[in-house]
Amino acid sequence: MESVQAIKQRFGIIGNDPKLNRAVEKAIQVAPTDISVLVTGESGVGKESIPKIIHSLSHRKHGKYIAVNCGAIPEGTIDSELFGHEKGAFTGATQTRSGYFEVADGGTIFLDEVGELPLTTQVRLLRVLENGEFIKVGSSKVQKTDVRIVAATNVNMFEAIKKGKFREDLYYRLSTVEILLPPLRDRKDDIHLLFRKFASDFATKYKMPTIRLTDDAATLLEKYHWNGNIRQLRNIAEQISVLEQDRTITAVSLHGYLPNIGSNLPAVISSDKQESDFANEREILYKVLFDMKSDLNDLKKLTMELMQSGNSKQVQKDNEGLIRKIYREDKEEKEVPFEDSIDTTTGVLQLSSQNIIPQKEEEDKYSFAEEIEEEETLSLHDKELELIKKSLERHRGKRKAAAEELGISERTLYRKIKQYDL
Repeated sequence: MESVQAIKQRFGIIGNDPKLNRAVEKAIQVAPTDISVLVTGESGVGKESIPKIIHSLSHRKHGKYIAVNCGAIPEGTIDSELFGHEKGAFTGATQTRSGYFEVADGGTIFLDEVGELPLTTQVRLLRVLENGEFIKVGSSKVQKTDVRIVAATNVNMFEAIKKGKFREDLYYRLSTVEILLPPLRDRKDDIHLLFRKFASDFATKYKMPTIRLTDDAATLLEKYHWNGNIRQLRNIAEQISVLEQDRTITAVSLHGYLPNIGSNLPAVISSDKQESDFANEREILYKVLFDMKSDLNDLKKLTMELMQSGNSKQVQKDNEGLIRKIYREDKEEKEVPFEDSIDTTTGVLQLSSQNIIPQKEEEDKYSFAEEIEEEETLSLHDKELELIKKSLERHRGKRKAAAEELGISERTLYRKIKQYDL
């Protein structure tokens, strides 16, 4: 059995991180068997190298090795690509076609981004894993195949299973052995090593002198988060190799090639939680607005009573609770002197001269009264209905635009339209 270092050199794997070495070691150990392997890790960490190691060290190394990117094949044609189809099975099927599982019989199939497979295709794949059988699209004949399946994904499989996007039984069939490749940010000592290798390759490719990093640039390189992992590092090395005239790269020069440097990663919030938070915020806002509206109506009524009644002290006494509430809120919200006070012995609000409502002529009194309208208090249900109606009218019934304006998802808006029978 070849050593880990020999295998890494043979397949161009650079780095000495313990987690990386453990992943390669597991690939070497499972290669002679026929058990299914699931390679996990973030996008850009180099998951495609592991299936090649497994195939080349297995007894199937003389058979075909086919790599399939499941996320790149349209849902309508993926069954035909994997399992083949009969002539006339669908529009455009002018002849019988062999799928990958038939062509790779006796070899290895690498299913990259297996988490993107449609549920119907997952059922077919499960049958292949369990008994080696499949049926072409448009056929009723069961065919046998002897393939070794190695899959890879950057999706959180347990989250996908929880959401019903991936079959739990298929996951356990695929992940008999799971090999995790670490992200580049967890391989600090390998980052500069990889960069030097890429810089050397591009110098040869473009017939230019090799770029070199100063100590401060190398430190900056190692501290960067590398969301895109090795793929992003390779891209940065290529950009600098082509664009920089000075072949010695300082931290200042390197800084311009690293996007979002120094910023924290945004928190990942599920769409369901986000939608729920927006709904709660709207409800709180509506409640505050309705409370303010109610207080304003009460204040209007109190003002009218004070203007129309000759016994202002009795009116004040009857509405002491409301006056105290308005007084307290006004003191909290406005940083202005409020010289009115409540007599502790009588419980009556003593108005200062600047806050006394002047007596007016009878005609002025009643003309002012006519201008004050009794506003009915709308319920949350009515206000929401009114907002949805107005937004739909503004956007001429286009749900997507209306949903964006309202700050809700199109699915939630559709549900509200059905609920209110709009």
